Amino acid sequence: MNAIDQVPTKREDLAGLAGDIERVEAIFSSWDETQRNAVEAYRRAIEDLHGEALRRLVRGLKDEPAALAAMKQAVTDEVVYAVLRRHNILKPSLSERVEAALDGVRPMLASHGGNVELVNVRPPAIEVRFVGACDGCPASALTFHAGVKKAIEEACPEITDIVQIKGMSNAADNDSVRFVSPFALGAVGGWHLVCRLDEIPQGGISAVVVGGQNVILSRQEGVVSCFQNACAHLGMELDGGSIDEGIITCPYHGFRYDLSSGECLTAPEVALQPHAVRVIGNRVEVRLSS
Repeated sequence: MNAIDQVPTKREDLAGLAGDIERVEAIFSSWDETQRNAVEAYRRAIEDLHGEALRRLVRGLKDEPAALAAMKQAVTDEVVYAVLRRHNILKPSLSERVEAALDGVRPMLASHGGNVELVNVRPPAIEVRFVGACDGCPASALTFHAGVKKAIEEACPEITDIVQIKGMSNAADNDSVRFVSPFALGAVGGWHLVCRLDEIPQGGISAVVVGGQNVILSRQEGVVSCFQNACAHLGMELDGGSIDEGIITCPYHGFRYDLSSGECLTAPEVALQPHAVRVIGNRVEVRLSS
């Protein structure tokens, strides 16, 4: 069977489409470096073309009320939303922004053996819950108001009611979800088991191959992140770089990245490509972005 025979049939749901991409990429992983680089250059050229076309389309239609209403309806489709987010045409969803705000306080909670999880989003209200050592801690009220509530209010001013749900958490269950990255919200299917949580060094990174792609996993206290193992500058691998307080420096040209968000501190207009990651018990699973 040749590579063409292995190309999957068309799938219309997001999980199926993403899975099709992963299976095709697995074919490329067996090619030599020159061939892989050629495919990667081709992919980036196509993505740049599609991204620019979509941006021009949105700019051309957004001033027409009827067209704007139609676009708002269209982005409720998971495939449309995923593609527009991929090209940074849509801003992060409310759930993504809430999770990002919670990520800002999770290191502090993790230092005391606890965490916080997002339970429900029903604008203008959301529900959160403390887990681990923070659940039932005498200081949890202060932590909630001075930490969690303040972080969410600053990141999401449209949220006016932040409710702390007590108890009923399954976080103590070894098979429950202990952590889900903001990029994983709503993701169904396509998860790859990549390693155990204790195989990722605390404060460091682990380089692995997932679905034929080179990625780096970072563990900073209770937060795990996953990014493409490629500097946004020239695509060089990052895993040989030095790490200092959650910042990794590219070993080739010195570009610096925040491992919690992928933000480039050297050139803020670029960032590392993120992948969804979740921790279930001691298992770390990754879902590759398209």
